Amino acid sequence: MFDFFKRKDNSPAIEVLPITTDIHSHILPGIDDGSPDIATSLQLVKGIYDLGIRKTVATPHIIGDLYRNTPAIINEALDVLKEACIAEGINIEITAAAEYMLDDYFLQLLRQSSPLLTIHKNIILTEQSFASPTGNLHEIAFDIMSAGYKPIMAHPERYHFYHNNFDDFSRLKDMGFFLQVNLLSLVGYYGKPVAKAAKYIIDNGLADLLGTDMHHQRHLDTLQNPKTLKIFNEIFSDKEFNQLSLYTDEAV
Repeated sequence: MFDFFKRKDNSPAIEVLPITTDIHSHILPGIDDGSPDIATSLQLVKGIYDLGIRKTVATPHIIGDLYRNTPAIINEALDVLKEACIAEGINIEITAAAEYMLDDYFLQLLRQSSPLLTIHKNIILTEQSFASPTGNLHEIAFDIMSAGYKPIMAHPERYHFYHNNFDDFSRLKDMGFFLQVNLLSLVGYYGKPVAKAAKYIIDNGLADLLGTDMHHQRHLDTLQNPKTLKIFNEIFSDKEFNQLSLYTDEAV
């Protein structure tokens, strides 16, 4: 389905990120725990552009008890950012979707057939609480797909409850989830156990997508660090991670 890893001979060293399309970021101003204002949003966008990103999908949180963002709120923030990028001469394509917490509010939206914001066509980005696994995840995945959507599970490597049994990552795939790994996970930003889990997902061909999960300047600083780029070179120098495959008809 997502054939992102392809061997390349005599691959040059990676001097930018191993992707040109980022499908997970929190760069819209003032609507979740990401960028607080347009100035910060522009700083983050300029930063990822310099790292080789040419298309980014902003995915603000939708969490029932914290961020009840609506399509209208998200699209308004998107328009503000796009206009600011044009004014600053930043030639990057920005669209918006959402990162849906798999909570009761999400299930309410799903059962009411409220249109969900998609990464592309029918593909949505979902997440779980870091505190505990989502109950009845099999049933939720079935309900999502029965409603006509295909779910991505954001940063599965960050859920500590999977760290004792990496087979759970394969089970997520069996449920119908695509798996998206955070680039920062691979360099130990979230700790060694997360880095180990992320590397397992990559090495075992379970990763469908990479993302920055960009929230703030600290994330950008880490991605820009030469040591970070060296690690990405070591991991991806013999692979082509063609995230643009997401935007083919075969992907949906």
